[in-house]
Amino acid sequence: MSLTDALAYVESLDILGMRFGLARMEHLLGELGDPHRAQPAIHVVGTNGKTSTTRLLAALLAAEGLQTAAYLSPHIVGWTERLVIRGEDVADDRFADAIDRVRSTVERLGYRGEDAVTQFEVVTAAAFVAVADAGVDVVAVEAGLGGRYDATNVLGGGRVSILTNVAREHTELLGETVHAIAEEKLAIAPDGSDRVVIGRLDGDAARAVPAIMAERRLSGWRVGTEIQGTETADGYLVRVADAAYPGISLGASGRFQRDNLVVAIAGAQRFLGRALNASHVRQVAADARFPGRLEVFGGAPPVAIDGAHNPAGMRALADSLEDVFPAIRPVAVVSVLGDKDARAMLEALVPRCRAVVATQSSHRRAADPEVVAEIARQLGAACEVVTDPEAALSRASVIAGNDGGVIVCGSLYLLTDLRAGLVATRADG
Repeated sequence: MSLTDALAYVESLDILGMRFGLARMEHLLGELGDPHRAQPAIHVVGTNGKTSTTRLLAALLAAEGLQTAAYLSPHIVGWTERLVIRGEDVADDRFADAIDRVRSTVERLGYRGEDAVTQFEVVTAAAFVAVADAGVDVVAVEAGLGGRYDATNVLGGGRVSILTNVAREHTELLGETVHAIAEEKLAIAPDGSDRVVIGRLDGDAARAVPAIMAERRLSGWRVGTEIQGTETADGYLVRVADAAYPGISLGASGRFQRDNLVVAIAGAQRFLGRALNASHVRQVAADARFPGRLEVFGGAPPVAIDGAHNPAGMRALADSLEDVFPAIRPVAVVSVLGDKDARAMLEALVPRCRAVVATQSSHRRAADPEVVAEIARQLGAACEVVTDPEAALSRASVIAGNDGGVIVCGSLYLLTDLRAGLVATRADG
């Protein structure tokens, strides 16, 4: 099977990323030889920060001499971005071969109709196949949606279970309250597990997660107790249990990446059962760059793109804009999906921006940009509507001027529409 054929098959499938129940996924993997059991795993769930944390985990463990893989979702430009093996996106032929093996097994098992496999199930199964074939020592796995019924929840929590953070999202599937959402995410950890790592929690999450952990006898390390990150005159200092990692300078933009880094360091240390080499940690942090995570492209004006697509993510982005655009307020190019809380997202973004250009990503569920623009205007923003994303970026650049800046955000699908062009025409900032 060629990569073109593999992608055509994947894109022909139902895109729904979660089905209730894991019986089909477990059966499919069993028929494939249980590739998900070929190496130990670290399982990462949470509302935001999962991709960066998963990438950092793989890099930190690789620096300690392990052969690593990382499974991520969603992608921005291409499907092969979702699987990183030994620091590189999976090779086209390896990805296509894995998809072909899964497709053949699906067809042999006769999954169709209401029992048809989903797109995420197929890609996840193929990732496990490719990772097993690669013979790595550990795989860091990012959950797609929620936790309890996510297709990745065949790992039994992995050797370490990580919760990056919790906020309201996908309430139609995960529950209306932060407590309910936290329960769904923490469901990946087996009752009684002592190998749980918990990231920064605020508000309702700070009350819900400890209660759930106590009820289910979960324990481990939490940011704010066993895990600490502080600014010092010599750089960022991370403490995990009895280990200290001083003098860290993080290459990735965004203050929120510090939260992801401390969680990744704790997860790697928990996995190994020992402290990491501090110089390795500093090097991994310095080298960290993440596509679509406050990624900056040079030019006049510079353009930053960020995958913030929910209120919590947008607040984190807003808090980091002055680091990327010091002394100026950028022009925002925004598209959101129709099921997102656009008002809460714009409430965080608008005060930090000079103007907003509302646009519409190519995703079929993208909200009407006129609706987005009206909300932005109600919040006091100068706002224009330019439906085509590339034209919207051009218009925002004109409004910003050579001395200004542009931030593209609101939807990962908007980044998909624009990032390839930015890579081709601008230098990495």
